Amino acid sequence: MKARFLYWLKVYLGFSRKESKGFIMLIPVLLVIVIIQVVLKEIKTNKAESFHLRYVQKIDSLEAIGITLVSSPHPVFNPQDTIINKSNSKQLENLNRIPFSEADSVTLQIVPGVGQSTASRIVKFRESLGGLHSKSQLIEVYGLKPETIAAIWEYFDFTPSIFRQLKINEVEVDELRNHPYFSYAEAKVVVAYRKQHGNYKSSDDLKQIKIFKQEWIDKISPYLDFQ
Repeated sequence: MKARFLYWLKVYLGFSRKESKGFIMLIPVLLVIVIIQVVLKEIKTNKAESFHLRYVQKIDSLEAIGITLVSSPHPVFNPQDTIINKSNSKQLENLNRIPFSEADSVTLQIVPGVGQSTASRIVKFRESLGGLHSKSQLIEVYGLKPETIAAIWEYFDFTPSIFRQLKINEVEVDELRNHPYFSYAEAKVVVAYRKQHGNYKSSDDLKQIKIFKQEWIDKISPYLDFQ
């Protein structure tokens, strides 16, 4: 039997006699490796099932004593956030287009590719700024892709809506730095310039601070009250 097997290896695989013997010696090692992998997989499966069973038992025991489990209010990973689907025109016909400024973290999830965590980030971004003055600002939301942003405007109307402005002639550094578009250093310079040169009359006065770029001034101006 062994001789016939060696002959088969030589004829069909081109093994020399030495290579054939080495291959035969390797077979038990390969079998052991396969068996070990099967055993480890079975152990992991059993552990997973055991863990799930203990988890379910814990949940049941908590509910039995009157404790109700709720979802975390903080953004968490949702696989739906990574999925981009084509908008359904029939679905759009069944929906009212509302202003984006009125959309909350629930209604935003109607958009393909927007799950719970992404919707929460969008709302948090809008609220922390004090509203949006441009559609392009959504690109600043972490993890929000251009195609998802385009889909949002298929479901919601956009008009510039700033609901909170900072009184630039009264605000102090600590309050100004809390705005997402201001760093501590920028807030400190803006306040220091006002105290040295007097109140700002318009965004043009910010141009006198030579270290600030025009793009940044245009970006923050809608959020400043110069009265």
